[in-house]
Amino acid sequence: MDVRRSLRWLAALVMAGASPAHGVALQFVSSLAIAISPSPLVAPIVISGSGTAMINGSGAGGHLTGLAVPPGVFASSNVVVTFTTPVQGAIAGIDLTVANAPGHFAGVGASGTFGGVMPLSGIAKLCLFANCSAAVSNLNVPLSVVGAGGTAFVDGSGVAMPSVTVIGAPWTTGTIAIGTATAMGRAFPTSYTGAPSGQVELVTPIFISTSDPIALVPSFAFAAFHFLPEPGTAVLVGSGIAGLVAFGRTRGPRS
Repeated sequence: MDVRRSLRWLAALVMAGASPAHGVALQFVSSLAIAISPSPLVAPIVISGSGTAMINGSGAGGHLTGLAVPPGVFASSNVVVTFTTPVQGAIAGIDLTVANAPGHFAGVGASGTFGGVMPLSGIAKLCLFANCSAAVSNLNVPLSVVGAGGTAFVDGSGVAMPSVTVIGAPWTTGTIAIGTATAMGRAFPTSYTGAPSGQVELVTPIFISTSDPIALVPSFAFAAFHFLPEPGTAVLVGSGIAGLVAFGRTRGPRS
């Protein structure tokens, strides 16, 4: 095998081994945003995360058809946000403690909806009538059904507080609605989502209802993942080619 053929063969071999089509894991950076009663006056609470996800089951590349996210990507405690204008007439701030359980998502290709289950755990304390450090009282909103589905209930009777009901649902890239409030996710680019530089944004509804004094607090959670290029790929390809060139220079005169 001459040097040029060897060079082409090794370069092709290295590129094939580094190609996202043959990988099963991709690093990502991500964010979890929780929007309580979304409005222009209320910014969502955003928590950043990062990790390594398993893509498309047997290998990454092309359309995003499968995504497994490890637990603890999003984990924060006592994240406090104060609203300049009370929401729903009473909510002046939020004290959030949250973490994610493992997430498992699947889809049907470029034209279909992608989604699945990634439960959250923790509590969102809705601080009433004053900021959280001086709140008259708190409504404790359990997050255990958010991103998974089901109903969670906190009985407020006997403590002079309203009862709280939370209804959750799985995550989706589609469009969801709670009353007149809507939110939507997306996956892009559609032909390359399951590969480095692909991005997916999932949304799930948080249907919070209470007895008096607050009737309904429509809310949403958003989870965004941006898959990163593999950092060693360019170095690996460059070192392999450089090694073959050096080999050719030493062996070439003997041919």
